[in-house]
Amino acid sequence: MARQRLDRWLFFARAVKSRTQAQKLIEAGAVRVNSERETRTDCQVGAGDVLTMTIHSRLLVWKGRDPGERRGPPFEAQTLYEDLSRDLRRGAEA
Repeated sequence: MARQRLDRWLFFARAVKSRTQAQKLIEAGAVRVNSERETRTDCQVGAGDVLTMTIHSRLLVWKGRDPGERRGPPFEAQTLYEDLSRDLRRGAEA
């Protein structure tokens, strides 16, 4: 199964604008991989991993689908993950 460095994956998925921002976010402890706080930027993630992160005061929960090969346009980046945070927002509204 293909895997990718966490900082690169966040950049490819367009969660952040640069790998440097991804590294700072991870090192600050704002990213969890499968419920475990991750502070290593070289942590390997792939399909099936669930990432929970706080970016700009928003809680995002994404399930990885593909490690990606490049930072493409937004529509391509959205194919790298399934956004589970939408389901959380719907549950809170009910």
